[in-house]
Amino acid sequence: MRTILFLLLSSLFFTSAAGAQVDAVEASVDNNPVMVDEAIRLTVTAQGDASREAFDSSPLLKDFVVGRTSVSSRTSIVNFNSTQTTVWTTTLFPRATGTFTIPAFTIEGKQTQPIQIKVIPVSQGSGQASRDYFVTTSVDTSEVYLHQQIHYTAKLHLATRIEQGALQSPELENAEVRQIGDDKQYTDIVDGKRFQIIERNFAIIPQQSGSFTIRGPVFTGEVVAPNTNQRFGFFNRTQQVNRVGPDISIEVKAVPDNISYHWLPSEYVQLDEEWPEGETLTVGEPITRTITLTAMGVVEEQLPELPQRYPPDFKLYPDQANTATVERDNTLIAQRVESLAIIPTQPGQYVLPDVTVSWFNVLTGETEKATLPARTISVAPAPGTSTPSVAAQPPVENVTTSQSRPEKGMSVDAEPSSVDTPPITDSLNLYLLAALIASCIGWLATVLYFRRKLGGNLSARQTAKSGISAEDEAFRRLLRTVETTDNVGDIQRALTVWVAALLPGQQAHVAMSTEPALHPIQQHMNTMLASRYGNSSDKWNKKSFRGDLKAARNTFKQQRNTTGTLLPPLYPGVK
Repeated sequence: MRTILFLLLSSLFFTSAAGAQVDAVEASVDNNPVMVDEAIRLTVTAQGDASREAFDSSPLLKDFVVGRTSVSSRTSIVNFNSTQTTVWTTTLFPRATGTFTIPAFTIEGKQTQPIQIKVIPVSQGSGQASRDYFVTTSVDTSEVYLHQQIHYTAKLHLATRIEQGALQSPELENAEVRQIGDDKQYTDIVDGKRFQIIERNFAIIPQQSGSFTIRGPVFTGEVVAPNTNQRFGFFNRTQQVNRVGPDISIEVKAVPDNISYHWLPSEYVQLDEEWPEGETLTVGEPITRTITLTAMGVVEEQLPELPQRYPPDFKLYPDQANTATVERDNTLIAQRVESLAIIPTQPGQYVLPDVTVSWFNVLTGETEKATLPARTISVAPAPGTSTPSVAAQPPVENVTTSQSRPEKGMSVDAEPSSVDTPPITDSLNLYLLAALIASCIGWLATVLYFRRKLGGNLSARQTAKSGISAEDEAFRRLLRTVETTDNVGDIQRALTVWVAALLPGQQAHVAMSTEPALHPIQQHMNTMLASRYGNSSDKWNKKSFRGDLKAARNTFKQQRNTTGTLLPPLYPGVK
């Protein structure tokens, strides 16, 4: 019997619920009239079986800022009759003062009655308690250029302690909004009443020109209910508070027609440079130049790329630019840092052109330029690129030459004061001594004459003879350097010494460009430099490099065996 009774009651319950429909729908608000910065709580109640998605709040967007909508349902059974109720609760914030209509809502075929809402200015509010919580907003300027920063400040005023709360960000169509800095908390007296103030700052950067309205931030919180001392356990009785900050209208001006450069509106722009000490560089040795662009009131995406203008005799290996945006004193500061590895390939004097970035001063309305001045640098030849002519000559000849052939304008001390000569009394001995001195002078003059006539040819022959052994040693040192180290500078220096020994009289960087047999070597050097200083993913192959070095050397040896020499003929025109 109990089982039959339970089944009967269950069937009656589900039959009644299945046949239930929405009988009535009602809409109500918690406050009317309402001040412009206060919230309205709209409640829509449906009696009967209604879908939770039946309520549509989109018709309210015309006159109100619509907050989150919550849905609750409950079911009651009285005398075997079930009743279901669905409740939708929505928070509305008026957009302006005046009289507005909350339209009728249709829920499952049943319709609510429209509600007239009167929104009054804050100054006409009668309830002092309602002003215990409010939000104020302000901007540093209401007329800006496109992409210019707007400094927006929101202040939440609290007359009593809050249990919890949240302050949303302001909203602006087609703009970037970001909080800058941390919240500030302090107390102040407003209209004779003490408030705790929470200040929050924002940077707003418009992305479109025209007339716009910045929607004020919404505060939602819970405060201790007034006029109650009742406690429930460890908790106070609280009530919900909703406030919205005033809207602010702004005008965003378009980019002026006469602007032909990358648009950069700012209050201050600066260029800085990091350069190695000294103005002298060396062929083949890399240096790094770092340039930093700093601008106030913009974000990093607005900064332009820096111009790269360098002489053609420089190889450039740029790194990826680093950008960042930081906040200082409630102002956005953007930076772009570009680093560049520079390798000079030829000696001489060079001028690096100035680096200039044009920007628009939003304070004066004029175009200005941030500039790094032009820089003059000297590039010295790489070690070992020139033939050391002095070292090829015997030291004694250098001494004799400097004593026998003084340069014009120089005086020679003819007094043999530094030589101690023993006294000679015999006239014959004096005669013989004079004759010996005259003979030595004549012999020295003869040597000097023939040296001037044949000195160039002798030097060339000596260089040719010593170049072979020097080239062997330089080549062995080059292969050993390639095998034992990955240091680019060491390999470049060893290569330069070998090429100078292989091709006396030619500078290494010129030979690398003019001699076809050395072109593969130059390609290897480019790959090595790019893998070390650039962003290239190519790997430098040591084994292939050594093979091409040996091939190039064999080519020059075959040429030497065919022509007999790699140097110009000692006696042009004589076969």
